[in-house]
Amino acid sequence: MKYGESFFDIAYLIIAIGIGIYIFAKASGKLQKLMGAAALVLGCGDAFHLVPRVLNYFVDKDFSAALGVGKLITSVTMTVFYILMYYIWLSNYEGQENKIITATVWGLSAIRIALCLFPQNEWLSNNSPFLWGILRNIPFAILGILIVILYFKCRKDDRCFRFIWLYVTLSFLFYIPVVIGADAVHMLGALMLPKTICYLLILFTFLKKKKNA
Repeated sequence: MKYGESFFDIAYLIIAIGIGIYIFAKASGKLQKLMGAAALVLGCGDAFHLVPRVLNYFVDKDFSAALGVGKLITSVTMTVFYILMYYIWLSNYEGQENKIITATVWGLSAIRIALCLFPQNEWLSNNSPFLWGILRNIPFAILGILIVILYFKCRKDDRCFRFIWLYVTLSFLFYIPVVIGADAVHMLGALMLPKTICYLLILFTFLKKKKNA
């Protein structure tokens, strides 16, 4: 299992960061720059957790602190990714910015990041308490729902982006059981694989959008 998971993790990071570099380097407008930045934030942020995870399989060393800090960094960068997803939606559909929605996106993101930074999360032990795992993911889930609603409402206005709402929805449906029950049922951790595939589908959508521009 360690070989299969490690190969998948490394391939995912290479693809995500590669797509980000490609789109950002060749970006010709605001939307493309946002898509490239989102891919880079996603890939580089996940690297802080996935690289120690892969090393943990093959190197005889305690990576608990590195894995925990990696999870913290990934939690923050994933939040930034959804902020960028909001601005990608705003830029792509050229709608008038709703200050209430913008304030909600930033407010939920700030609460999520603040909760992640509390010492009670015990990141250095790589064994965050269940309660704090729930607390910090509540604003994140609400932020995800908001992004799903925005993309769902506009799904018929852009064929390239028509399934993004579905990819985000599925990613959360795979992620929530891991947050709630992975400590008790370790097999639930395997749901992170289809969750990651959902994010790859979002990035491939960005790539398609860039090529169709």
